Amino acid sequence: HICLGRAVITMFSWSKRNGKKDPELFQNVSDGLKRLYRNKLFPLEDTYRFHDFHSPALEDADFDNKPMVLLVGQYSTGKTTFIRHLMEQDFPGMRIGPEPTTDSFIAVMHGDQDGVIPGNALVVDPKKPFRKLNAFGNAFLNRFMCAQLKNPVLESISIIDTPGILSGEKQRISRGYDFAAVLEWFAERVDRIILLFDAHKLDISDEFSEVIKALKNHEDKMRVVLNKADQISTQQLMRVYGALMWSLGKIINTPEVVRVYIGSFWAQPLLIPDNRKLFEAEEQDLFRDIQSLPRNAALRKLNDLIKRARLAKVHAYIITSLKKEMPAMFGKDSKKKELITNLGAIYEKVEKEHNISPGDFPNLKKMQDLLASQDFAKFPVMRPKLLEAVEDMLANDIARLMTLVRQEEAAMPDQMVKGGAFEGTMNGPFGLGYGEGAGEGIDELEWVVAKDKPSYDEIFYTLSPVNGKVSGATAKKEMLKSKLPNTVLGKIWALADVDKDGFLDDEEFALANHLIKVKLEGYELPAKLPPHLVPPSKREQGQD
Repeated sequence: HICLGRAVITMFSWSKRNGKKDPELFQNVSDGLKRLYRNKLFPLEDTYRFHDFHSPALEDADFDNKPMVLLVGQYSTGKTTFIRHLMEQDFPGMRIGPEPTTDSFIAVMHGDQDGVIPGNALVVDPKKPFRKLNAFGNAFLNRFMCAQLKNPVLESISIIDTPGILSGEKQRISRGYDFAAVLEWFAERVDRIILLFDAHKLDISDEFSEVIKALKNHEDKMRVVLNKADQISTQQLMRVYGALMWSLGKIINTPEVVRVYIGSFWAQPLLIPDNRKLFEAEEQDLFRDIQSLPRNAALRKLNDLIKRARLAKVHAYIITSLKKEMPAMFGKDSKKKELITNLGAIYEKVEKEHNISPGDFPNLKKMQDLLASQDFAKFPVMRPKLLEAVEDMLANDIARLMTLVRQEEAAMPDQMVKGGAFEGTMNGPFGLGYGEGAGEGIDELEWVVAKDKPSYDEIFYTLSPVNGKVSGATAKKEMLKSKLPNTVLGKIWALADVDKDGFLDDEEFALANHLIKVKLEGYELPAKLPPHLVPPSKREQGQD
């Protein structure tokens, strides 16, 4: 189908009513997700009051918005400084200091005019994905704002800065809104959650521990940054890293180890520069992870919709099971209390009856608390057609939409976050690994191997070369002394035998030894020989 000059993917969903195919035309992934949610998932959510228990209804803006990064951490771990470091620019409403300075949720977003939009205005803007936050009330909205500015980084992603997490009950009560619930709301909708820790004062307060537990279903989005690591020695850093992993293991409670990035994420000189190379490599890894978000955004939204649909299905089964157990006339209150107490048994029954994984069920304690205020008599009975529509969506529509995701990704291969700190180390001498390993001598006029060639020549002439060359068998004996595996030595041979004659002359032999040294120092070998490593006598051949 061609529509307005653009290819339109045709998707079919079976209609049980008439046995015919109803073609569903999806312009793109975002359009497909909106339609599937509106037509198939929302009716189930609405009927079984999913939004009162779990999460507000999704809006078009939730499917259209740019990838979002949520920063969470105790006060003074460097969250706001981290944002400033990424953008290389101050943003409106920014405050930095050792005390708890950021006392608001700040959505840092792209805008043509620099300025601040207060929370109450933000939640009525249909183009922003924040409308459902009005449910958290004025105490929260007075602590929520959007900082808009023109910055190239924000053309691809938005960043959410959060208040520093405090320790102690008093501060927690004084917030006036459910901090963990707000973070959970954001966690459902963001693409990446970055937990920041300060290497200098590593302690996880009760509130932070509670927050991490609230983010439990989103471990796939979670990354950990151990910031300010330049303020402690290597030995202390190892101890702090070990302590952090142990603490996180107890809180997150998953068999997989969460990815931790170690570094100093700001533009100031390193206090203790011993681990500079480690920090550079870690920063590049983290930047690559953030840069990949626009490319994977459609897949993330699809994944989150599947998670939501599975929870909505389970929720419907729980509600209908409770409804079925309720008496028609008398003893409703006592039965309700009994059902809430025995909710775990109902979970088990639903799990067996419908063959559902235990991991798909909502938190038992939270569900019991929410059910206490509900009138069970008003719960709806089982409506199979609504569940069938969601089953059909999960079994058929999602698979077809996945194909469209791949097509969109292939059509936009260079979707990456650009600008700010992401540009700093892309090219030139400050790129990661520039002038190191196989890159050593890249800027020098002299052949870099020449400085060690006299010592390599001594070995070369002890191997009794014939016509100025040693055979592969002879060279092999010498190269095996490095104890490198044959797969690596085979690659070194292929790179060093520049003229491909099966022999090594003195320059090629020196090059082979140089590449062995590169590998023994822990660097990777190049896929093909870079021009600066081609022996001088072979320069013409090496460039043909």
